[in-house]
Amino acid sequence: MSKGDDENPFGDPSVQNAVSNPGNKADLDDYNPFDGKTQIQNPAVMNPTEDLPPAEIPAPQTVQQPKVSTADFQEFKRRQDELEKRAQELDRREEELRSAPQNVRQNNWPPLPSFCPVQSCFYHDINVDIPVEFQKIVKHLYYLWVGHVSLLVVNLLAGLLYLFTKGDSGETFGLALVYCVLFTPASFVCWFRPAYKAFRDDSSFNFMVFFFVFFFQMIVSVLYSLGIGGMGASGLILGFHAIGLGSGGQIFVGVLMIMIGVGFGLAALADFYLLAKIHKLYRSTGASIAKAQAEFTSGVMSMKQYAKQQRMLRASLFEANLQKTKTTKQETEIDIDTHNFFVKITLDTTGSSAEVREI
Repeated sequence: MSKGDDENPFGDPSVQNAVSNPGNKADLDDYNPFDGKTQIQNPAVMNPTEDLPPAEIPAPQTVQQPKVSTADFQEFKRRQDELEKRAQELDRREEELRSAPQNVRQNNWPPLPSFCPVQSCFYHDINVDIPVEFQKIVKHLYYLWVGHVSLLVVNLLAGLLYLFTKGDSGETFGLALVYCVLFTPASFVCWFRPAYKAFRDDSSFNFMVFFFVFFFQMIVSVLYSLGIGGMGASGLILGFHAIGLGSGGQIFVGVLMIMIGVGFGLAALADFYLLAKIHKLYRSTGASIAKAQAEFTSGVMSMKQYAKQQRMLRASLFEANLQKTKTTKQETEIDIDTHNFFVKITLDTTGSSAEVREI
């Protein structure tokens, strides 16, 4: 074995020094094994990497559901059931109207028996004719009309009792009878029916008629509440006068008159409330007097057009009668559009009469 092979590479003093002192670690960059010197330097110390704080993850936002109480749920269910019943009722009425002959609605007010010679004059059905948002106020208006009629009937009864107790010679009863017979149909036709048609057709003209007549109805209710003698009204003044007469029957009649006066006073307050409320609704829709005048003008023009068509119809009848040349029966039909309906004229040329039928 050669000398180079026997040399121990680890016999170098610097290597042995490094091995014998493991705590002293030389930097590799400063160590030179060929300079014969050992360079000991402090070890390089690396600071541990500081861990970054974990990112804060925002907690998920929970949407709080509104709490529904049992009472609210029951109220909601009741309203839903009411709307479903109303929808079913409207569907039933609509089906009845469709199945009716010629799709014509029969008049149902006032409700009279079939054997009565005078039949109903109007078609009255708030649930069918009036929009849902206005049905409540129209019903209140109808109940107010019923209240006015009831007060007129009770006023008539008080006038009769006042006559029997010799409170007067009968003028209170006579005027009360006239008012009851006259004002009952007049109030329905003059202020309730225009309000009904105004809400049904959104008619500014009918609203104006209602406001004008209903204002005077309120004034009459105030006068009836006062009960001025000689007016046929059993109110407060006449009631206190009857109590002052002293007899038992007259005291009873006086108390009844005072109650009637209070009733007319409450009716006047209800008149004012509904008048203000309906006027507020009317103004909120953007309606005005100009719109009512335009509707009135349009209605007048329609009536003139209708009258013109009627004149043309009579002229056609006259000309058809002049052209009777055949001896056999011959029917001539003339269809004329007379403002929303047709008139079929059947002429019998063998006679001198003509038959007019509406279809």
